[in-house]
Amino acid sequence: MFLGSHMCSGGMDAELKELAVALCEIDAIKFGDYTTKVGLKTPIYFDLRVIISHPKVMARLAKALWTFSDDCENISQICGVPYTALPLATLICIDSNIPMVIRRKEAKAYGTMKLIEGSFDEGENCIIIEDVVTSGSSIIDTAEALRKDGLKVTDAFVVIDREQGGKKNIEAHGIKMRSLYSISSILAYLLECKKITPKVVKKVKDYWLEFRAPVIPAQVQESRLKIPFHSRATKTKNEMATILFNLMEAKESNLCLAADLTKAESILEITDLVGPHIVVLKTHVDIVEDFSHNFTNKLKNLASKHNFLLMEDRKFADIGNTVSLQYRDGIYKIAEWADMVTVHAVAGKTIVYGLTKALENVKEPRGIFIVTQMSSEGALTNNEYVANALTIAHSSNLVTGIVCQSNNICLNPAWIQLTPGVKLAPSSDDLGQQYNTPESVVNSGADLAVVGRGITEAEDKLAAALEYKQALWAAYKKRLD
Repeated sequence: MFLGSHMCSGGMDAELKELAVALCEIDAIKFGDYTTKVGLKTPIYFDLRVIISHPKVMARLAKALWTFSDDCENISQICGVPYTALPLATLICIDSNIPMVIRRKEAKAYGTMKLIEGSFDEGENCIIIEDVVTSGSSIIDTAEALRKDGLKVTDAFVVIDREQGGKKNIEAHGIKMRSLYSISSILAYLLECKKITPKVVKKVKDYWLEFRAPVIPAQVQESRLKIPFHSRATKTKNEMATILFNLMEAKESNLCLAADLTKAESILEITDLVGPHIVVLKTHVDIVEDFSHNFTNKLKNLASKHNFLLMEDRKFADIGNTVSLQYRDGIYKIAEWADMVTVHAVAGKTIVYGLTKALENVKEPRGIFIVTQMSSEGALTNNEYVANALTIAHSSNLVTGIVCQSNNICLNPAWIQLTPGVKLAPSSDDLGQQYNTPESVVNSGADLAVVGRGITEAEDKLAAALEYKQALWAAYKKRLD
């Protein structure tokens, strides 16, 4: 059975009921204990990737989705969100004879370095096709990339809306979302056809009423880039973020020096030299060959003398109890002297609990930067990882900011975006580190930019620090205009 493009509402309802049963039978709808892309536990899970093994079901879904086009005007491009929606978008493209564009998960690192593949003209109207919506982040990210390349995005056609806040997020970004199913309609169809029991329906509905996806603020990325640091300082719940925002304003600097040197005296020497011009000194104490507590005491004295903060780039990545001990105890006793530390989200939210516990007897304000993206080539921090990391960040007032490469990740104006890999000219090293210019990283959302070898290996280190400081601050001021 195939749909015509103008099926009556009764015929559509019958087709959707049959399709819901078909999706259940091919295991595209599962009941049990699962975790969604944004980290929410769920008793119902939609795995529409399996439809590629069932071409008749896939074709029926594509035709059903395309009936939404009757209410849209001037559709000239179609874009399926990778990966599950790509075959649906392809079938629609073939059937409607409307061209398709593809949004890559990451821009090519060679050749054209494009994020959007396909032929199109600026101002063309592009419809987004998606399989399942929870928070709406995939559609929002896709729309941003399409709009950045000059396409117009006003509508998204979705197979299943989980009814957990995603539609509201999407429509707050100027996109009308139409879906074939909601959780409630699927439950009704499957219950009517005796594919599930009332007990299952109750369990799903109880969950559905309790949990909502994180809110993705509309146009925050634009407003965040236009809000001066002193104003953003009033929005944060983390005291260290407030201190850092105000410090950047006071020193007219958003420069973080990565002092990745192996001798204590070398670190102290360059820190004393450039300290007046930086706002953060970033260290890796485990590479310091002659580490001592006298060294960290001297760092603290220099931080007080030149008015900057200390960040230990420890990138904690273990279970809560272990990171609590790593942070508070051991040789380095990081919690005693580092104003901020970096943290991977790979261990889940318990890592934040562990770090918080380690600070029970620390009176000074502290903060953490959660690493969502890395500047190394081939980093495994994909969209799903980023979404989960942001969910963790939303859960704690200990978060000062986010380590990332683009402004569509750090959406909250109360967070500070820290971006590593900065050099005056774009380049890379032989170990896969990718470098971008001061202006490009600030335009990509960086509030605080990390410079390492561009200063530490310069012949005139003070002159290099001044050059980076001036270039980064000028880019920030230009961003506000």
